[in-house]
Amino acid sequence: MKVVVIGATGHVGGYLIPRLVGAGHQVVAVSRGTSAPYRDDPAWSHVEIVTADRTAEDAEGTFGARIAALDADVVVDMICFTADSARQLVDAIRGRSRLVMCSTIWVYGTLAAVPATESEAESSPPWGDYGVGKAAIEALLRHEGENGFPSQVLRPGHISGPGWKIINPQGNLDLGVWEALASGGTLLLPNFGLETVHHVHADDVAQAFALAVDAPRSERTEFYNIVSERALTLRGFAEAAAGWFGRDASIEYLPFDEFRSRIADDDARTTYEHIARSHSMSIRKARDELGYAPAHTSLEAVREAVDWLRADGQLSAE
Repeated sequence: MKVVVIGATGHVGGYLIPRLVGAGHQVVAVSRGTSAPYRDDPAWSHVEIVTADRTAEDAEGTFGARIAALDADVVVDMICFTADSARQLVDAIRGRSRLVMCSTIWVYGTLAAVPATESEAESSPPWGDYGVGKAAIEALLRHEGENGFPSQVLRPGHISGPGWKIINPQGNLDLGVWEALASGGTLLLPNFGLETVHHVHADDVAQAFALAVDAPRSERTEFYNIVSERALTLRGFAEAAAGWFGRDASIEYLPFDEFRSRIADDDARTTYEHIARSHSMSIRKARDELGYAPAHTSLEAVREAVDWLRADGQLSAE
């Protein structure tokens, strides 16, 4: 098939493009052209590159037509963040291409039971701009699916892997957390450390998108959680990560308001965003319908990222 990937040079695209080329697809990679792919791979020499500024072209009302003109069998959209942008794309490719859309587990608000299945997103309204925006896209695609244009919507968790910072056992991106765990310093955790985070390796996300590309056309829009097998509690995460450095975790548990006062404001906000949701998602539907089988546990995905941060000199921990 001819597959167009919008946002092809990002974290997931670096793994997805080689998978698609390896499967024999004709691949067109659409990006702003401002950065190289996260991962070098010989597959890129077999890919047609199209440079496009989606934000500017959406504003002009031309982006959807540009994608439609590529005449793809499948369009994979990794970087759609508003319903208006999704509407332009859908209107342009309707009747021409099948759509696979990247959403997020942040479309779930407060969960009543875990691990959460896909249908529970409708009973746990999201909050925060990112989740609300993605939920609006999902609502549009759900409606389109009921009216003859079904798509597949994938909801990745906290994407991890080499090449960037990842969510740590405090639920934020502070590299000092890894330094504390490596040195045997005391790590502050909110409450009892029992809130959860649910990671997924970028290559496992790519696996899911490749499977969706190859899946048969469905009769309605389908939604899939794409995460590792199991979520982690902050406490369990910290204890395991300390073990990577040959340490036992030294943890101080604090009520959230006191915890928040002891760390940087930006880090506290990020922690709150994660622990107030405490994602723990089911992948049963993706496993049963797509054949999704994550190759990395949460800890494996994170450790690979931490090893890269150390090799890159962003962490002094040995």
